[in-house]
Amino acid sequence: MEFDQQQNAIKELRARNRNMGFVISILSLSLLISVVSVASVLGTERTIVVPPNISKSFWVTSSKASADYLEQMGSFVAWLILDVSPASIDWKRDMLLTYVTPDKFGALKTQQDLEADRLKQLNASTFFLPQQVVVDEPSQGVVVRGRLRTQINGQDTSTESKAYLAQFQYAGGRVHLVTFKEIPYESKSVAQAAAAGDARDSAAN
Repeated sequence: MEFDQQQNAIKELRARNRNMGFVISILSLSLLISVVSVASVLGTERTIVVPPNISKSFWVTSSKASADYLEQMGSFVAWLILDVSPASIDWKRDMLLTYVTPDKFGALKTQQDLEADRLKQLNASTFFLPQQVVVDEPSQGVVVRGRLRTQINGQDTSTESKAYLAQFQYAGGRVHLVTFKEIPYESKSVAQAAAAGDARDSAAN
């Protein structure tokens, strides 16, 4: 009788050991999966930030912003620069400069100061209606096409189809404006627009 009880106890212990071994194996596998998952996202963390006006969801990493974010920023910058009047250009210029990279700050401020003086002297206003936004995520560039209407003393003087290139750089937890310039309207891609804009700048100089 004692022998049978011992055998049953041994069997019970072996069953418990098998069950514990199985549980330990499952826990070890879970831990391994967790470690692999954490390692796979190191260096590729995406941070959600808030743009000036939210109309789409987006993401940013340590070195670039998503196409949706760039699309919103391109339209926002175009509004700050192109949709202006003598009453609004000063505060829009100041807001724009908060997004400019330090090395471009002085040149863009001078350009915007000259434009502010010109608008005030002519009592002119410009209104920009975006019609197409093309984003190139790898280069962080945005082409904005639309209609630019100009008024002097409240009277329309011109309405033209225009295209502009906004080049951005994501660093330090935010998007910075590197350049904003007019480009040929017929440019088909951001890369072509950048090349055409450089050629136009070289010709002007």
